[in-house]
Amino acid sequence: MKRGRTENGLRWIADAYGTSFTLTLSEGLSPYELLRGIGAEEHHLVPLSRSAAYELLLRSEDDHISDLDFLDWEDEAAVTRLTRAGFLPAPPDVIVRAGSVAGWAYALEEFSSYTGNHLAALSQRGRAFCVHRNAKGFSSVGYAVHGETVTTFEPGLPHLTSGIPAEEALGFVPGDDEVADVAFLQFLERELDICLPWEETEAELPAAAFA
Repeated sequence: MKRGRTENGLRWIADAYGTSFTLTLSEGLSPYELLRGIGAEEHHLVPLSRSAAYELLLRSEDDHISDLDFLDWEDEAAVTRLTRAGFLPAPPDVIVRAGSVAGWAYALEEFSSYTGNHLAALSQRGRAFCVHRNAKGFSSVGYAVHGETVTTFEPGLPHLTSGIPAEEALGFVPGDDEVADVAFLQFLERELDICLPWEETEAELPAAAFA
């Protein structure tokens, strides 16, 4: 049975990733192409669930790898693979996990906004969007088309726009009583007709680590 957009659209991300998050969408790319587009080497990509990525981001370099719930620390091949890919022994600054939905590649980050720095490169085949909320609750949106950044803005704060105003570039006007990033996620749901399943984003996806 197909679930409704309210349950499996995009707006749930703002609640599930309450502290800080980044969602990036790239039209026409595969998950592997998206990750390569931000500088990842394909032979260093590792499938990780959200909970595994969270453990890796929050650990201390002094913590023993046996403390990682998702990893059998006696599995030398798995430990070596994670080490060569930059997930161990030091915790990476950034982990980007990527998947695909309805002709788009998507990337999710727990605390960082690494993909936002590569938005123009991720729009080579069409459009690319980046929605970020930082730990202080401030939000920003980036939009690029065919290799060019069109606009970056903070929803509800038009004076902080760089580039074409969001209303002109996208037809996006947030309501006065709407949470900024949630309003834009809802806008993307309607405009792109994208429903991203929560279960899929929790499961293992190709992931890249960056220092």
